[in-house]
Amino acid sequence: MVDDAHLRLMERVFQALASTPRRKILAYLAHAELSAGDIAARFEMSKPAVSQHLSVLENAGLIASEKRGQYVFYRLLPDTLANVLNGYVQEVCPVSRPLKAESRTIAE
Repeated sequence: MVDDAHLRLMERVFQALASTPRRKILAYLAHAELSAGDIAARFEMSKPAVSQHLSVLENAGLIASEKRGQYVFYRLLPDTLANVLNGYVQEVCPVSRPLKAESRTIAE
């Protein structure tokens, strides 16, 4: 059973992924760590707008930031994204539920 905290997290993840610019940011971060300025340079929008998108992604647990001197660097958290989406799919997918139950039985 998915608890309320997991449901809220999944909601934040899906809201974050609903935006094309945010999906593009995730793609840019797939193999590289980038500064906020490097990310903003790839978009035709204001830096505050890019910053808002980064904030949504970070609040959804999809990316992490680290301040280094005067710059903030962002990196993808792929394991978190995979775990959240996988957990959601397993809860709602009729095929996965029996497999998850079988897995619990094996573990016991």
